[in-house]
Amino acid sequence: MADWFNTLPLEALDRQQWEALCDGCAKCCLHKLEDEDSGEVYYTKVRCRYLDEDNCRCSDYERRSVLVPNCVHLTVENSAEFDWLPSTCAYRLRAHGEPLPEWHPLVSGDRDSVHRAGVSIRGRAISDEYVHPDGYDEHIITWVE
Repeated sequence: MADWFNTLPLEALDRQQWEALCDGCAKCCLHKLEDEDSGEVYYTKVRCRYLDEDNCRCSDYERRSVLVPNCVHLTVENSAEFDWLPSTCAYRLRAHGEPLPEWHPLVSGDRDSVHRAGVSIRGRAISDEYVHPDGYDEHIITWVE
């Protein structure tokens, strides 16, 4: 099925398809702040130290939960909670039955299309090893929707 990524429901994806759905934008690897009163989520330009910013991939994906205990695992079971993800995220789009954008690597056939489209965090983030956790609010960004 050539267009599986736009037609199959998340529940029907195998592990390889699930992983391929990631567009490689790395926005989910940015630290976020949540307003305790409103529940609103604010993205910062502070990224996880284990993210390889050049290719927007985790440098130790298999051990990410050990290295970062609060690293969020996206699963079919928690897909109802995907609204905190960026509006461009393939997992969020597909959870709502929406198609992938043209720049998504599965649509374009090109792994770098997400970077050329300006959707990834490449060149726009700073590692959390250089920012004190109490200073994340100084790095709130508005370019993630």
